[in-house]
Order: sequence, then C-alpha cells, then structure tokens
Amino acid sequence: MTLRTTLRLLALFSVLSLAACATPVAYDYTAFRRHPPRSILVLPPLNQSTAVEGTYSYLSTVTLPLAERGYYVFPVAVIDQLMKENGLPTAGEMHAVPPAKIHEITGADAVLYVVLHQYGSKYVLLGTTTSVEVSARLVDTRSGEVLWDGKALAQQNSNGNSGNILADMIAAAIVQVINSKTDPGHQVSRLANAQLFGIPKRELPTGPLLLSDHQKR
Repeated sequence: MTLRTTLRLLALFSVLSLAACATPVAYDYTAFRRHPPRSILVLPPLNQSTAVEGTYSYLSTVTLPLAERGYYVFPVAVIDQLMKENGLPTAGEMHAVPPAKIHEITGADAVLYVVLHQYGSKYVLLGTTTSVEVSARLVDTRSGEVLWDGKALAQQNSNGNSGNILADMIAAAIVQVINSKTDPGHQVSRLANAQLFGIPKRELPTGPLLLSDHQKR
C-alpha cells in the first residue's frame, strides 16, 4: 500500500468518524412526561435582531403550529395586552415574571419563552437572503422545570441566476422594493417553526387534544 493510498484511507476514516459523531442525540423527555402540559401560554419573544417588527410578526405565527400539535394556546394578543395592562410593557419584563405567577393568573400549564436571534432580509448586489433564527424553552408553570427546548434557523434566498447581470440587478432591486413594503420574514417564520417544533428526535411531543381526536376516531 502506497503512502498516498494510506493517507487517503486515513482521511476517509476521519470524515466517517466525524459524521458518526454528528448523529443527532435523542432528546430526554423525562421532565415532559412528568408534567405533560395541556395548555401553553406564549410570551412575546426577546428580540435580539435588528428588526423591531420581528417581535410581533414572529409571535403571530406561533399559535397555529402549537395548536396543530394538540395544545390549547392562549390567544397571544390577549396575553400581550394583559401583561401590558399590569405594568409589563416589554418582552424582557414579561419573561421575568415567575412561571408560578403566570399559572396563578392564567391557569396555563406551561409557558413558552422564545428568543429571536435573527429576523429580516440582507441585500447583496444580485440577491436577497431572509433569515429567521429562534430558540425556545417550554417551562412547567408549577414546578419551574424545563419540559422541552429547541432552536431553528430558516432561510429563503432570492438570487439572480439568469446569466444577464443587468437583468439580475434590476430583479434584485425590485425584490428589495417589494420587501420594503411587505414582511418576508413572516413567511420564513413559518418555516422556522416547522423546524423548531418538528425536528426528528427533538420535536415537541404531541399534545393531549390531538391524542383525544385520534382516540375518538
């Protein structure tokens, strides 16, 4: 066996070893099984992005995927207004409220704390990339235990590839104008939620309302 062949085999072995180490580890659902929630209250996310509109644009996309997984989700607009009327005008102040206090006031079984790390579009000469990056923790309101946590990054690219540089520049400029009048991050948030709640081996478990529907059938 030549030295070159040996080095190639060693390199291949290293790649295979790294791939094996990258295998996703199954989530530990022990705490979730101890306190399986029926209802979830979602607080406005902590917004670490530069897009002010990201907070409530993202928040408006959370209810549906949670409900589809079988949970009762408190109306996010009602909860937001309730918190503000009780002297908590910002997401940071809302997140600082003890989970037990949230249970006392609303009766929610669990509260979902979300952090918005990236939100919005970046423009380059011939294209646009819209990114939404989030992380979340689901906390039991009575024990304070973390029942589940996850993170996701969703991106949508609009890149010119016609081969005509002038045409691609014009198309990119049009996309930028359209995006300035709309919020492309809203749609990408839905993609992020599909990842956040549905990643295999780390997904948010099915809730009791969905299980009840299946049992009726």
